[in-house]
Amino acid sequence: MTNKRLDYQINDQTVTVHYQQGLLQLTVLTAEIVRVLKDATKGAISYAIEGNKQQTTDFSVDEQANQLILTTAALRIEINDDQLIDVFNQAGQPLILDYRGQRTPLDRDMDEAQAKLASAEGHETDANAAAGVGYQEVVKELASDEVFYGLGDKSGFNNKRGYEYDNWNTDDPAPQMENFKSLYKSVPFLLGLKNNVPYGLFFDNAFRSHFDLGKENEHYYFYSVVNGFLDYYIMAGKTLREVIKNYTYLTGRTPLPQKWTLGYQQSRWGYKNAKEIGEIAAKMREYHLPCDVIHLDIDYMDDFRVFTWDQKKYPQMKQFLADLKAKGIKIVTIIDPGVKQDPGYDIYDTGVRNNFFAKTPEDYNYVNRVWPGDSVYPDFGKTRVQKWWAENHQRLTDIGVSGIWNDMNEPASFIGEIPDEIIFSDHDQPATHGQIHNVYGHNMSKATYTGLKEQQQRRPFVITRAAFAGTQKYSTVWTGDNHSLWAHLQMMIPQLCNLGMSGFAFAGTDIGGFGSDATPELLTRWIEAAIFSPLLRNHSAMGTRHQEPWAFGEPTLSIYRKYLQLRYHLLPYLYDLFAEGEKTGLPILRAMVLYDEQDAHLRNINDQFMVGDRLLVAPIVNIGQTKRLVYLPAGDWLDFWTGTAYHGQQDIVVDAPLDHLPLFVRKNSLLPWHAENRDYVQEAPETKITFRLFGDHGSYQHYQDNGLDFAYQQGEYNLYQIEIDGLQQRIELLQHGYQPVYEEITLEMAADKKVFHFDAELGQYVLS
Repeated sequence: MTNKRLDYQINDQTVTVHYQQGLLQLTVLTAEIVRVLKDATKGAISYAIEGNKQQTTDFSVDEQANQLILTTAALRIEINDDQLIDVFNQAGQPLILDYRGQRTPLDRDMDEAQAKLASAEGHETDANAAAGVGYQEVVKELASDEVFYGLGDKSGFNNKRGYEYDNWNTDDPAPQMENFKSLYKSVPFLLGLKNNVPYGLFFDNAFRSHFDLGKENEHYYFYSVVNGFLDYYIMAGKTLREVIKNYTYLTGRTPLPQKWTLGYQQSRWGYKNAKEIGEIAAKMREYHLPCDVIHLDIDYMDDFRVFTWDQKKYPQMKQFLADLKAKGIKIVTIIDPGVKQDPGYDIYDTGVRNNFFAKTPEDYNYVNRVWPGDSVYPDFGKTRVQKWWAENHQRLTDIGVSGIWNDMNEPASFIGEIPDEIIFSDHDQPATHGQIHNVYGHNMSKATYTGLKEQQQRRPFVITRAAFAGTQKYSTVWTGDNHSLWAHLQMMIPQLCNLGMSGFAFAGTDIGGFGSDATPELLTRWIEAAIFSPLLRNHSAMGTRHQEPWAFGEPTLSIYRKYLQLRYHLLPYLYDLFAEGEKTGLPILRAMVLYDEQDAHLRNINDQFMVGDRLLVAPIVNIGQTKRLVYLPAGDWLDFWTGTAYHGQQDIVVDAPLDHLPLFVRKNSLLPWHAENRDYVQEAPETKITFRLFGDHGSYQHYQDNGLDFAYQQGEYNLYQIEIDGLQQRIELLQHGYQPVYEEITLEMAADKKVFHFDAELGQYVLS
């Protein structure tokens, strides 16, 4: 059936096309970002996008016989009379083309009776969510060389082509493998590379949705959603990095964290009381293991009531936390959304009195079970509930808690999934659980961030398990309940790489694995592989083998210490990358393809990664392996440990005994470096820093602020430009808005070391 175009209008930067059946709107936000909205005058209110992202942009619309052509400086979009859309870049290269054929569901070679039998035994037979009222889909043409990245935290490999995924935040404690279609987060952002040309697609709809990236048919990929509007954004960019920059411009960038949050963090579900926490902290110092944070899991609470603590286990909580902080150890406490159904418990009573909890269709408080037993769920879609939840954190921040760890906020439930028809709110309007499920954790994290920011006057440290696109503005994330399995160590790298490409620059995984029992070799290889993970936390489940750094004795303890010390030496580099990322949206830990997407060898590498542009990490992720193949991309590279030089664009074989992490640095790189070992990140200003040269010459721009609050946003930060070229060295203060500057800067070269001091009268650094 034809769907003839009737007319079109241009209003401001929106082109509205009327068809016999429905309408299509395209809004130009920037030259590289265009919104597509189908059959709606406006989309649902966005959770991912805050504020007006539209910039004044030149564009044109040309009418031809069977299509309209919308052109910007970066995009050419052909809007066809059959409502199909084709997108090209400014050079005319195809980015996103609507598929002209019919979908052909995967042939599973089963009749109806066989499918019913397989389903009864628990075998999955349906490839995607059933089409029904409100169902929407778009089907795009798939090129033979097309590869996909992004989608936040999904299982499997870096390149997502050939797989299918659901966006439905899911708490499944079973060991996650590449066939898992959903995990704890829903980030419907897809990065594509077609014929060497990058693009991005962001589908801004929080309902349950599905991506099939060429599994059903090698000729197309598709996105479908069970309800709501078809509302998506087309993104261009000359490189994948530019596409990521555009996506994070749209949905927000990871803010600069407090510097101590980049330190090592120790956790376990099952630490019994203050005495045991004190012993953990003491052993960290006794064994000279750098550590900044210990996490308190649900055990610290009074019968799992949120915003309480057990007075018997922690009789002097405020003093206890102050004593730990004096030793450089901060405490982060877990908070779950489930509120114990317990008349007399003030959190519950206040919520009931003010209608703060989710309701059944019959207007009763909806009850399910989580850790406290029968529990109710705060309706975070209400502004009043977010404000109330934020204020409740005062009970923890007042006693010295430094950060909040949000868990179980998919939202999880023990007695079956929460039914879709349970009543929550969406931006203060009545909504169903099916509508807000994927943004429940997002709203909880936003409330937590708001509370900590007001109460602490510092950059909030919030960790969340569940998230949606845009949550990166409020919270760091971890990948949830992994296991002590080599397969999960292997999966950590693509998980963190794709989270980074999806805007979540501050991400980590449970080192050693949360469930199951670690072994000495697995824990050792895990700390090596994860040592540059932005969030560095060892966490394990009650009932599993302990996996603190000393749990297996030697040599595990010494190797663990070696890599923690390396982390703390390089903390200034990681912090610089965070400062850069707040402006560019680029992650700290980067998939190899981001280094050079034109190098086809890099597109499917899953066991090595970059830290910024200067460090290449190639960990061992297989049991018993002591050698490995490393692919070095274009350029010249140096072995970080030995200085051995290599040319790029080749595979090399490297030795990797148990205590060795294959690590390479791009030749002629400068890296900031804390020369001395340290036990924790001090809050006092640093007085000295070292820059190490790898090669013959190099330049580096270094960022410095107080590492704690938001003063940097008012210009209280310093930028240092470091240049080394043969016998010439130069240190220049490009921006001097923060006091004090470093008193001493050391430049380390291959056979020389030079120390510079700051001359306050001259306002510059002079050679000592």
